[in-house]
Amino acid sequence: MKRKLLYTLMACLSLWNVRANDTSEIVLLNQGWMFSQSGTDKWMTATVPGTVHQDLLAHQLLPNPFFGTNEQKIQWVENEDWEYKTTFTVTEEQLSRGAASLVFEGLDTYANVYLNGALLLKADNMFLGYSIPVKEVLHKGENRLHIFFRSPIKETLPQWASNGFDYPADNDHLDKKLSIFTRKAPYSYGWDWGIRMVTSGIWRPAYLRFYDVATIDDYHVKQLSLTDQRAEVSNELEINSILSEQTEAEVVVSYSLKNGEPVTKKKTVTLNPGINKIKIPVEVENPVRWMPNGWGEPTLYDFTAQVVCQGKTIASDHHRIGLRTIRLVNEKDEHGESYFFEVNGIPMFAKGANFIPNDILLPTMTDERYATLFRDIKEANMNVIRVWGGGTYEDNRFYDLADENGILIWQDFMFGCTTYPADPTFLKRVSDEVDYNIKRLRNHACLAMWCGNNEILEGLKYWGWQSRYTPEVYEEFYRNYDKLFRGLLPAKVKEWDEGRSYIHTSPYFSSWGRPDSWNIGDSHNWGIWYGKKTFESSDTEIGRFQSEFGFESFPEMKTIATFASPEDYEIESEVMTAHQKSTQGNALIRTYMERDFIVPEKFEDFVYVGLVLHGQGMRYCFEAHRRNRPYCMGTLYWQLNDSWPVVSWSSIDYYGNWKALHYQAKRAFAPLIINPIHENGNLNVYLLSDKLEDSSDMTLDMRLMDFKGKKLLQKSAKVAVAANTSAKVFGCALDEWADEAQRKECYLLLSLKDRQGKEITRDIHYFLPTKDLNLPQTTVNSKLKVQDGRCEVTLSASKLAKDIFVQIPYQGARFTDNFFDLLPGETRKIVITSPEIKKGITPEITIKHIRETY
Repeated sequence: MKRKLLYTLMACLSLWNVRANDTSEIVLLNQGWMFSQSGTDKWMTATVPGTVHQDLLAHQLLPNPFFGTNEQKIQWVENEDWEYKTTFTVTEEQLSRGAASLVFEGLDTYANVYLNGALLLKADNMFLGYSIPVKEVLHKGENRLHIFFRSPIKETLPQWASNGFDYPADNDHLDKKLSIFTRKAPYSYGWDWGIRMVTSGIWRPAYLRFYDVATIDDYHVKQLSLTDQRAEVSNELEINSILSEQTEAEVVVSYSLKNGEPVTKKKTVTLNPGINKIKIPVEVENPVRWMPNGWGEPTLYDFTAQVVCQGKTIASDHHRIGLRTIRLVNEKDEHGESYFFEVNGIPMFAKGANFIPNDILLPTMTDERYATLFRDIKEANMNVIRVWGGGTYEDNRFYDLADENGILIWQDFMFGCTTYPADPTFLKRVSDEVDYNIKRLRNHACLAMWCGNNEILEGLKYWGWQSRYTPEVYEEFYRNYDKLFRGLLPAKVKEWDEGRSYIHTSPYFSSWGRPDSWNIGDSHNWGIWYGKKTFESSDTEIGRFQSEFGFESFPEMKTIATFASPEDYEIESEVMTAHQKSTQGNALIRTYMERDFIVPEKFEDFVYVGLVLHGQGMRYCFEAHRRNRPYCMGTLYWQLNDSWPVVSWSSIDYYGNWKALHYQAKRAFAPLIINPIHENGNLNVYLLSDKLEDSSDMTLDMRLMDFKGKKLLQKSAKVAVAANTSAKVFGCALDEWADEAQRKECYLLLSLKDRQGKEITRDIHYFLPTKDLNLPQTTVNSKLKVQDGRCEVTLSASKLAKDIFVQIPYQGARFTDNFFDLLPGETRKIVITSPEIKKGITPEITIKHIRETY
């Protein structure tokens, strides 16, 4: 309930802030809603924004869809029609205003909207916002609003029946592939990590807006040029005058930096009835650039536009703008074709992940959850997030936070993993959707590129569709592809967001099964996992930009306990299988585990070792990609997050718990890291730097230690690495460190120190896989210091404790560190934060390390 109230309050504040300086009035329509299954006339209270599934759950008319195999018990909802209604009061003063609009920022999906007996709208696109003039329909006093949501299944069955074949939408978990006909989040129909929950409802805010004279329908702050001395910016407005005659007005634009004195420019205009397009150029002297995370501050300017008529501000709008240049460099070179982001004229190595919707029930996302998400992204030293094309165009809050945290956004259009129709009705829906979302998002500094789709061209070429369909149908697939992704979408990007990079698909050309393609464009390298290749294959099987690759793990036990009972704790149990959507299944985790670890017998230990495997394996890939720059210039792993509690490729589980992978990503993505690697019988050490300045006059200290803490050998070297590069700084034969027998009993501690001897970074290197190490039995000692919301844990051990995992039974608790090696004689202090930690109550903390699983 607190989260719902917070969401409503923040929505109110957001709308108020946008219009705070004008005379328009916003009336939120988020109270008094009722819903009913069509034909039953049984009305119950509803939450708006929301979905029918959330309302049914609130009334205990659905079982917890995440628990056990309950997913199957909720599928009936998608086959029914649903109705929502509310009443609201309009005053005589409001009716006296010049105009009124009913605004829906999102209706999911097929919805007839009725107001006081009038049919206002037949909505058919979840990704589109609607603004409907309603002054002539409103009454003084009570007004009745009624929305009829048609089943997205029943709505499209006739279209499917007339089609003659099923589209290759294999992630649609229904025998009839209906999802492709509907402009609705594809992942809601199921995916290879996703539950099927085909929703309906008022999923984004709804409100009335009363105003006079005119509105600002669109405000584009268009950067024309940028140098260190000057930025040229065009303020481009669409002002909609509701008057029947011309009227004089003044358009005022201003900008300021960090609450500084605003710079203002005014223009007197004559507004004609209808849409008026106004351009007002401004120059920003000595602009401060927006910089990505790790390179500097993501500086944002406040730009405001106002329309003043007869001394009153009748309309206003506001954007926070970052001045910067970003382009996707995809050009022929000596290797093939490059693929990297150039930010402010500097090639940037992309470090990040693919983002899926953070919840299967989208309206449950709150400002708090979005803020935590971007804190997770930034703390892991990421600079790019790909918004993947099987989900949604995210809320404005998502892009605001990306702006504020210096995170570039690779934005897919919402098409993924299947071909789509391209009939006139479908193209019109897509055209409207793209107009709306490009205009909504183009002002964001974070927006780095548009991508037409996820993996559709790769599917056409390599997924066997040619053998599944007749030549006529297969040829139609290509024609439709060209209409959508080589025709409509790039034309729209050019029209509304000229200058922004567009690529028609990802991967652009490369296929993980064809080595000859790896040197061209971006790659989805699924040789690891689907190809069952080793993590070490990433040393050589590498593309120019790794935009997808991944490995799976179970979430930790406190998350598993939310969807399974102890009797289900077995990797191939019915419940675990229901929460494993990948075709490879949980057995593949065991296959990889057997290569590097001793496979535990207990399920809980298997889960833990799987998390360790996941993190270490993926970290190996990240470092291989960084080491091979500038040939490779990006590593975006699959996937950042989960939409429900599930076995998946994510680094953060549904409840916000970091898996081992997220801690390892944080380490591997740090600005400057040490990367030791075995190459041709040698141990070579690389320094990988994303810093914009050279790192020189440093000492690399290397100590060979046994598992009891005894120093066996020490070497050091003076080292340096140039800005934004990787460099080999040391190498010697493996035998110079230890013979084959010794390698089972020791590790190499590598420490990089500055000229004052202060440690900059460190790395611990083992010469053999974990299963071949003679790890000692050891006891980890711990001391706790508890305050409200905070627990300080101090750990020590007399011998090596490898892969320490500290657990606390509070979902979403944050750790300053976890999944690390505790060296012999070392004292490590970590801090756990959670609102559930209370002073005077000792939390139940458990500590696990690898040797304990034998």
